[in-house]
Amino acid sequence: MRLDIITLFPELFAPFLAAGVTRRAFESGQVQVKLWQLRDFAEGAYRRVDDRPFGGGPGMVMLAEPLARCVQAIRTDRADAADQADARAEVPVVLFSPAGRKLDHGAVQQWAASCGAILVCGRYEGIDQRFIDACVTHQISLGDFVLSGGEIAALALLDAVARLQPGVLHDPASSQLDSFNPALQGLLDSPHYTRPEVWRGVPAPPPLLSGHHAHIERWRREHSLTLTATERPDLIASARAQGWLTAGDEVYLRGLNAAAKRA
Repeated sequence: MRLDIITLFPELFAPFLAAGVTRRAFESGQVQVKLWQLRDFAEGAYRRVDDRPFGGGPGMVMLAEPLARCVQAIRTDRADAADQADARAEVPVVLFSPAGRKLDHGAVQQWAASCGAILVCGRYEGIDQRFIDACVTHQISLGDFVLSGGEIAALALLDAVARLQPGVLHDPASSQLDSFNPALQGLLDSPHYTRPEVWRGVPAPPPLLSGHHAHIERWRREHSLTLTATERPDLIASARAQGWLTAGDEVYLRGLNAAAKRA
């Protein structure tokens, strides 16, 4: 897959692409990343990419024209690389925006299996709506908060997508045990422990030390349910709606609810 990133700060991405386990995806070319400096597509000596908002108000608004030129240049570059003219129209254009769909595991899986996208990292007060209407096909949000720019959101998507590529993680099964994964029925992962067996007087849970696989799996499942029901009950409701919870899960959850009422 190929991800083209439009940004005013391409230098923010360089350390990320060369560090950590996900660097394998970028070094191998499984995920190709090409950075585009937006100012290269601006006019004038100052290469201006923003201006004051119509109607007044604080902050500055990113100009539509430099962004549109950059998107067209990327489409042309991708088409030349693929040697197919229809690639110009196929690549999605993603804007990181508070109005976007909240990024979740399902969306990450879809992007990880795709041919890539153009990622637009906004700055300032916002982007001229006319560019959004004309060019943007998808909008993504990390959550209900505001960042100073889209670069951190782009890095988050890069990391999430890269770690799902084959061979990037040491153990291919690792991602199957991630929180939100359908392999865990969309629940939170259970707590984890490692050496020493007793740390500052607190022992690791005996079932995890027993070597009894059935007991270990039951402990992990029950604590996954407990953690999810306590911290993210919405995920329990979602898993129930999907038909992912077993009869045993429901019995355990009823026991949790009864214990909570008694407390």
